[in-house]
Formats: sequence, structure tokens, C-alpha cells
Amino acid sequence: MLSLLTQPDSLLALATLSLLEIVLGVDNLVMLSIMVGHLPPARQRAGRLLGLSLAMLTRLALLFSIVWLTRLTAPLFTVFGREISPHDLILGIGGLVLLAQSVTEIHAALESAAAPSRALSRARRSLALVLFQIALIDIVFSLDSVFTAVGLARPDQVLIMAAAIVISILVMMWVSGPVTALIERYPTVKVLALAFLVLIGSALIGQALGFEVPKGYLYFAMAFAVAVELINIRVRRPGKSRR
Repeated sequence: MLSLLTQPDSLLALATLSLLEIVLGVDNLVMLSIMVGHLPPARQRAGRLLGLSLAMLTRLALLFSIVWLTRLTAPLFTVFGREISPHDLILGIGGLVLLAQSVTEIHAALESAAAPSRALSRARRSLALVLFQIALIDIVFSLDSVFTAVGLARPDQVLIMAAAIVISILVMMWVSGPVTALIERYPTVKVLALAFLVLIGSALIGQALGFEVPKGYLYFAMAFAVAVELINIRVRRPGKSRR
């Protein structure tokens, strides 16, 4: 591994794959931050670290199962003239789960706005339940992330891909606290993040059905919406004198 890192092309591949894994992990991080918000405050940090550790282990396990991953693209059956593979099934089911989870969270956010005390009493969940839900979501996000990384890297760069996964998870662990605090502090940002996850879930379902949606468009739209919302937050900040 150290000998690989002394080569310029290996270093470039490591930087590229690390950045790619971080970008592809944004939706995973947002979903994790929202789900960890259901834990008691004293357990939220442990939930974030354990959830991201599960994501790292899932991605590494899938990465070192490349032979099994290649079999997932083989057609399993045909529906209305379209060949459906196990990869399509996992993406489709994962998209439905993500869509259902996001809509449920939006409904809960609306309930908490209408009746804060009642919603707060029902919001707390156990650490085991939250980690189980995070693990299910991790499988879908990790599968998509690993497939993208494997498609971009050479077969002899498995160790570099593994290092990129570890680096990306460490970066997400570092920023997970501020992301969770931002989502919890501003309800509008939370709803915006959930709307983004609805788009991601719909894109996964569309991808399973053969309609490829470039994720760059989704991420750009989300980044633009977040920038506008941050400006709105600054404008709405109290304490400014106006004539």
C-alpha cells in the first residue's frame, strides 16, 4: 500500500476517489443526521459514530466482494421487456424505503410544528432501532457508491479504493456533528434535506427502472437550495436594526 502511494497516479486516484466517496456520501450523512436526531442528546454522538462505522464496514465488505458485485448486474427476470437484475431490485427497494422514511420524517416535522410537546414525547427511539434503520439505508447507499468507485478505478487499485472509503468516512465523522446541529437548529433546513432525500429515493427508483438521472444535477440543485436557505436564515436573524 505504501509503495502504491509513492506513485503520482496512485495519489491522484486516491484523492479523486476520496472526493467522490465524500460527495456520494452526502445523502447518507444527511439521512443519518436526521435519524440520529431521534436519539436522546447524550446518545446522539455515539449514534453518529456507530452509524458511520457501519457505513464504512458495509462499503469495505462490498468492495472486497467484487466478484459477487459483478454477478449482481446479471439479468434475473424480465418485466415488460426490461431485464431486472439483483442490483436493480436492491436500488428499487432501497429507493422505496428511503422515500417512505423521508415522507414519514416530513410528516413528523409537520406534527412537531403543530404540537411540539406531543411530537417530542414520541420522537425518542432506542439506539438499537436507529442503528438498525441506519444499517438498512447504508446498504443501498454503499452499493451505489462502491459500484461507482469500481467503475472509475482499475482492478489493481482495490487497496486505494479501500483507503478512499476510510478517508471519506473519517471526514464525514468530522463534519457529522455540525451537520446534525444545523439540521436540528433550523427546521427549514431539515425539511429541505428531507426533500433532497425524496429526490434521491425517486432517482434510485428511476435508476432501477432504467431511467438514469445524473446525480450531478441533484447535488447541484441541493447545493443551490441550501445556499439560498442559508441566505434566508441570515436575513431572518434577529437583532438587526432596520429603518
